[in-house]
Amino acid sequence: MTVANKLTLFRLALVPGFMVFMFFDDFWTRVASLVIFIVASITDWYDGRIARETGTVTVIGTFLDPLVDKMLIAAALVGFVELPELHIRAWMVVLIISREFLITGLRSLAASRGLVMAAEGAGKYKMVSQVAGIIIILIILVLNAGFDRWPAFAPNANIGWSLSFLNVLERAPFWLVFWATIMTIVSGVLYLRKYSGLLKDEFAMLNSLRSK
Repeated sequence: MTVANKLTLFRLALVPGFMVFMFFDDFWTRVASLVIFIVASITDWYDGRIARETGTVTVIGTFLDPLVDKMLIAAALVGFVELPELHIRAWMVVLIISREFLITGLRSLAASRGLVMAAEGAGKYKMVSQVAGIIIILIILVLNAGFDRWPAFAPNANIGWSLSFLNVLERAPFWLVFWATIMTIVSGVLYLRKYSGLLKDEFAMLNSLRSK
């Protein structure tokens, strides 16, 4: 139980709490979900850094770290689909989660061959687009709940700048997840192209076993 692995398990324990707080349509619970997600994202950055700097990179940590990241991202995106105010389409979330399953399977296949799939630049940009998009959407949820709780502070739709601001709050979640979906698909295609030889070898081995 290295420090890095403890941080990873701590982030895993935050996932259920994040989901519970996000589903309550209340200002303070949505603030809590935002804080939990930010804390989890910070631990994600620190656990990898600590493991590398202290030379305590472990097999279980290498397996758990990306898995917990995907669980947190999936929990947020699936939760967003359940909230009509965000107008986020299920097909985008399905594409994002499917890509994560596919690349996780590819990593497992590579690991069985003694190979390590290093993080690619496109994968890092994908992760940034997902995390940043989710944080912004959580802030929008906090604002919406705040306006419901304190109507006196809510923008007036009859005022030009207020109407524009309300339009941004309504439309931004869709486009943020749409952009994350595009980045996710692009990074997935790049991974598959780079490691296509690994898949070809696996299919060739399966065919040879069937022929016997």
